[in-house]
Amino acid sequence: MTRPEPPLALPAAGSPATAAPTAPRPGPGGRFRRARRWLAAATILAGLSGLAAAGWRLYARAQAVAKLPSAPARRGEFLAIVRCRGELRARRSAQVTAPVNVPELRILWLAPAGEPVTEGQVVIRFDPSSARQQLKEKQATIEQAQATLDQAEAQSRITAEQDRLDLAQARYQVERAKLEASKAEIVSRLQGEESRIELGLAQQKLRVQEATLSLHEASSKARIASVTRVRDQARAEVELTQRRLSQMELKAPINGVIVYLSNHSQGWMNAKPFKVGDQAWPGAALAEIPDLSTLQMEAKLEEIDRGRLSAGSAARVRVDSLPELSLPAKLAAISPLTQQSYEWPPTRSFRGYAPVETPDQRLRPGMNGSLDIVVNRFADAISIPSQAVFTRRGKPIVYLAEKGAYRAAEVEVLARNPDEVAIKGIPAGAMVALAEPEGEGKRR
Repeated sequence: MTRPEPPLALPAAGSPATAAPTAPRPGPGGRFRRARRWLAAATILAGLSGLAAAGWRLYARAQAVAKLPSAPARRGEFLAIVRCRGELRARRSAQVTAPVNVPELRILWLAPAGEPVTEGQVVIRFDPSSARQQLKEKQATIEQAQATLDQAEAQSRITAEQDRLDLAQARYQVERAKLEASKAEIVSRLQGEESRIELGLAQQKLRVQEATLSLHEASSKARIASVTRVRDQARAEVELTQRRLSQMELKAPINGVIVYLSNHSQGWMNAKPFKVGDQAWPGAALAEIPDLSTLQMEAKLEEIDRGRLSAGSAARVRVDSLPELSLPAKLAAISPLTQQSYEWPPTRSFRGYAPVETPDQRLRPGMNGSLDIVVNRFADAISIPSQAVFTRRGKPIVYLAEKGAYRAAEVEVLARNPDEVAIKGIPAGAMVALAEPEGEGKRR
């Protein structure tokens, strides 16, 4: 038989047997290897950080270069111009005025404002109801006067016939009395005296009848003349009313566009263009029709540019509301003296007049625009946008795009325009920056 093993006795707390076993300490060679590994890791991290920073800088520079607007340098003819502001005006226009001798002119209809009209086309109609009523009244007066005249003429003829009959009877009585008086030698003395008395009475009646005939003729002529005047006056008034009715429609005197003028009947502060329902006064200027084929740009020329310009210079007309249009023109004349503008503040400037050679149908007088007048020509020049030219140390430079970066290059300016500049010093097709690269402004 085997004997049972005795139970293990637990060591007492704090005795040496309860301490945990400790690892052996490394020697000097192990500490050196660990330091070398840490140094290698730090070196690798530093290199990666430098590469990342350099890449970020290149990326940022590339992004900055890509964001700068640029334009190519163009080779070709360059026109040195003087640009001035102005507005379109028509050299030829005609006014539409109300008739002079027509009362009660109330506008009944107007042609649409700003629409093209042709010569002879009706553009304004007045209310003809009052004139038509007057015409009917005058026609009735004519009919009444004509009836009165016919009656007077008939009465005159009747009176004249009766007077002639009475005159013939009186003459007969005279002749009969003469015959009876001739018997005085063969009849008694008393009968002879009676015959002579009857002869005197008959002759007296004859003279009275002749005077009555003359009076009736004169009276009939006066009455007929009076009624005739009334009839003729009524006819004249009818003709006048008919002419007034014909003037109730106003027609365009020339081809152009209709522009209605201001109605100042309510005062200058309340002046508005004429409209339907307005009362016009005789001879009032109601509308104006400018001829679109005679449009010209009337521009303001500065005194400093006056000496560079002359009549006959080529020009281009541009209108603000139609920016796609560039119309050829020619400077026809320049005002000899300055003219004052009524804007605030008031200014004085010369005026240049340039007729548009081929007017567009959309152009209207009063449109604002610009006039580019050619003062010099460069047959073969390099031109770039004006915003691509900068200044460094008092000299003009441009920034050329080369290999993802911009290089400053000095240039010589030959001529300047508001939009373009003619230069020397860079080749055609080179890309120039339209904005200054970041940081270049500090190097000036």
